[in-house]
Amino acid sequence: MPLKIGLLGFGTVGSAFAEVLAASGADAAITHVFNRNVARKKDHPRATFVPANALWTERVEDVISAANVDVVIELMGGLDPAEGWLRTALAAGKHVVTANKQLIAYRGAELFALAAKNGVQLLYGAAVGGGVPMIPGIAQGLSGDRMRRVSGIVNGTCNFILSSMEGGADYGEVLKEAQAAGYAEADPSADVDGFDARAKLCILSRLALHAEIDPENVPAQTIKTVSAIDFAYAKELGCTVRQVAQAALAENGVTARVGPMLVPRTSPMAFSHGTQNMVVTSGRFGGDVVFSGHGAGGPPTAVAVMSDVRAIAENSAQVRLPSHPMQVSGDVTAPFYLRFIVADEPGIVAAIAGALAKFEVNIDSILQHRGHPDARLPFVVTTEPCSSVILEKAVAEMAKMRFMVEPPLCLQILVVDDKDTD
Repeated sequence: MPLKIGLLGFGTVGSAFAEVLAASGADAAITHVFNRNVARKKDHPRATFVPANALWTERVEDVISAANVDVVIELMGGLDPAEGWLRTALAAGKHVVTANKQLIAYRGAELFALAAKNGVQLLYGAAVGGGVPMIPGIAQGLSGDRMRRVSGIVNGTCNFILSSMEGGADYGEVLKEAQAAGYAEADPSADVDGFDARAKLCILSRLALHAEIDPENVPAQTIKTVSAIDFAYAKELGCTVRQVAQAALAENGVTARVGPMLVPRTSPMAFSHGTQNMVVTSGRFGGDVVFSGHGAGGPPTAVAVMSDVRAIAENSAQVRLPSHPMQVSGDVTAPFYLRFIVADEPGIVAAIAGALAKFEVNIDSILQHRGHPDARLPFVVTTEPCSSVILEKAVAEMAKMRFMVEPPLCLQILVVDDKDTD
């Protein structure tokens, strides 16, 4: 018998999934579609890929409680009411496929236990990386290694914005372009402020590091404060700027951060452009493994959803990796990039150097380009490796100095440390 699918959400990803399923030749069919204002959704061009006898409904109960639905696919996002819907579906003995990274990051452990209790699968290959098989690749292909670090670019929207700015685009204009292309929401804060990437990092940490960490404890820094001048200085330092999510095993748990960072040109992440996602896992035995591909948009994400559906249809056994609650710290020891905008006057460099010396932070270099007005003079200080928590105290003190036109920008400089953490 064909696998019967109940689809929650017929938006960008849901409609793309209907087309991918129709082209797949898989022994599965959409029998139910839930969405608000289904009359409008039935006029969508991709609605033609939904079988004519499928039930379109505005009542989610018609899908999650239907006796003839084998798999519930949730593509609407958010914690509430999606969590309640999926709990009901799992308790009713239905397999669940979701692209909901917030739900898996915050409630994943509980939902996996519920799925196991009821003898069904909960698959979420589309939650990180879109169509890039990061989750099955780590869970299955790398489960034999002992991972010590996972880092990467996991938000296609931010990568589109920052790589466009690298080419000279203005932040505001490229954000509008991303929204028009469907890469960014009308309210882009989840993407640009790092919350989307933070949820994905917690999912990757569960898989790669076997660490259950609370997303709320992971520091997230916005990309909105990055400007064109930062790309000019980054280039001089042999780097570019990307939003990076990074987690690593530490002596007392996990260190984790999300935010714009200076990425050396020697890193594969420096070559990630547009909506491309890239994750690098670092294992004790297998070394570095890179996953790369387009991570934003309906079709790539629909491919990952379809792959999960095929796994259920073929009765593929799900790899269950152990994970344990761990303390997470945002205190990272690394070199940092400090960019200042000042009203020029004598003694500025001495004052900044004094503030850093007070907290025992050593300066590595000072950069200043000519041609800027004295009233808004940008210059950069890079530090030797230091504690991010201690540096934040120094930056807070410097922000109060009378010549500061705007708050200093502090960005981590990405350095791969291959020391064994055992």
